[in-house]
Amino acid sequence: MTVHSGDVQRLFIQAVISRRVLSQRLAATIWKKCIEATKAANETLSIQYRDDRASWDTFVTSINDTLNLLDLEFAHLHDEGSGKELYAIVNRKGDEIAQMATEYSALEIAYFKAVVEQIMLAPNESFCVSSLAALRETNSLKTSSMTKSQAESTLGSFVANGWLVKSRQGRYSLSTRTVMELQTYLRQTYEDQVVDCTICMELVTRGVACPTPQCKTRLHPHCLTTYRRRTQACPTCKENWSSMELRPVGEVAFKEGQDQMRQRVRRQTSAEEDEDVDDEGEVYPDSDGEADGGNAGPSQPNSKGKGKKARESTMDVEDRDSPQPQKRKARR
Repeated sequence: MTVHSGDVQRLFIQAVISRRVLSQRLAATIWKKCIEATKAANETLSIQYRDDRASWDTFVTSINDTLNLLDLEFAHLHDEGSGKELYAIVNRKGDEIAQMATEYSALEIAYFKAVVEQIMLAPNESFCVSSLAALRETNSLKTSSMTKSQAESTLGSFVANGWLVKSRQGRYSLSTRTVMELQTYLRQTYEDQVVDCTICMELVTRGVACPTPQCKTRLHPHCLTTYRRRTQACPTCKENWSSMELRPVGEVAFKEGQDQMRQRVRRQTSAEEDEDVDDEGEVYPDSDGEADGGNAGPSQPNSKGKGKKARESTMDVEDRDSPQPQKRKARR
């Protein structure tokens, strides 16, 4: 078998797949090693390598030209905390969480989607869910049951495999791997909840927000550090931040009691919507968590008729100062 220059891409893709998420520095080193291995196998080849950003970007473009036919992409983003540039081969089809299919059963994927939903709908842009609330999400699996021990084991697997992050306080949030690999799914499913960094335009699940009411500025910690070296004015509303405390985004914004309140509202809403289904003959979700002809998520009830009134009624009896559960926009 003749070794040719195209083998550099083949070797590189194989190496990246085996490592999942890797830094730009490591990815560039692997690229160099692939060139050296290919040239060693065929000394007649003349493959140029330059250790500069332009050459790296050109190589990434060539990789993506190859992967596009498979709806894959060698994508990159910056770690929300450190700002380190990370790369991974991701699936860009947004209709299913296809990346997890080889690792988990249909029930486990449905459970993961239910937990992710609670993370994305968390009040105050806290983007996290407590351990107890995550375990309660097994109740949202309509077609099959999952015991508490199974749920705990599955959550541990999500953390071990890098799909979720568990804090010292026992709260789950999205990992860098999930933000990178499931970004299309998150943006399409939770269009109203996703917030982007005003500086780098990447998704924010931990960072800060401008305290000015109605201001849409959100920043990653590393983007904030870089930005404040130049100015103390908000990039959107121009408010002076030097004497203001920025509002947290992420787990720091979590407020005790928000899980309990959200569950009470959810139970009341689900009970009323069950009556709607009986009265109006609507279809329950199928084994994929979606009703025939609809796109509701595995733990997202319909929001019309009596259900909506029940939600409003329930909110009336709750403390108005309590964090409010967010509503997910219906998938298109």
